[in-house]
Amino acid sequence: MDRYLLNSTVSWGAIIAGGFVAAAVTLIVAAFGVGAGLAVISPWSGEGISANTASWSAGIFLVVIAMLASTIGGYITGRLRHGWEDVHVDERFFRDTAHGFVTWAFATVMTASLLAGATTHIIAAASAGAIPAAGAGASQVVSNSGGDDYVDRLLRSGTQNGGQTSTAQPDQAATRAELLRLIAPVTRRGSDVTAEDRAYAARLIAARTGIPQGEAEQRLNQTLTQAKDAADKARRAAMKFSIWVAIALLAGALSASLAAVEGGKLRNSRWYEDSGTAGTRVVRS
Repeated sequence: MDRYLLNSTVSWGAIIAGGFVAAAVTLIVAAFGVGAGLAVISPWSGEGISANTASWSAGIFLVVIAMLASTIGGYITGRLRHGWEDVHVDERFFRDTAHGFVTWAFATVMTASLLAGATTHIIAAASAGAIPAAGAGASQVVSNSGGDDYVDRLLRSGTQNGGQTSTAQPDQAATRAELLRLIAPVTRRGSDVTAEDRAYAARLIAARTGIPQGEAEQRLNQTLTQAKDAADKARRAAMKFSIWVAIALLAGALSASLAAVEGGKLRNSRWYEDSGTAGTRVVRS
């Protein structure tokens, strides 16, 4: 096994070392970036940098992190890999590029695993703290399955007789749960609320708040419009973040490959001291 690893064209030791270095640099620079971001973003409306500026700054910083960490990791891999003294220069270039790319892939997977594990632990701890605080009410979970919509339609108490609306006064928890299920298509599936559900929801709002039916319909339409706008903004934000992540990954892969090539050239260079000068010269093969 040791003989196979020694004669292998893949320097796994150098790749693992470069990958660990790249992952460590990513975490350090990311922590610094989060601190700098919190320093310039204000929780108060109208203060601090705008949302558009924050989005572009975060995206550019993500690319910078990927390039910096991948460059250092790839260079480390290139300097620590096998000598390959008898290999043609073109083959050496390909191997160095491949080693840098594999180092980037290893560091990316390892960093993603670490961040995913940390996020899971944070969410689990937050959930564990929220359950005791909720008390007995935590067990009353509202289901959003498809059957609940039919149950709500069957149990609707409001009827229209001669243009007059007669709606019983339900308790607040039941009203909130039913309204949440009515507007769920807008917030979750990106669809719309049917005209029948709109009319029934307006009757519920009018009965609960005591406002006229027309004002309740206007309030419902405004709320649904705001929900659609919020869902669309979240969709666009997720799209921009995905594009920035893709750009950062591509930039990181390219940086690691080029840095490994440069490190590999120095690894295969012949270093010697010139007796006629006080310095040291390097000759690249």
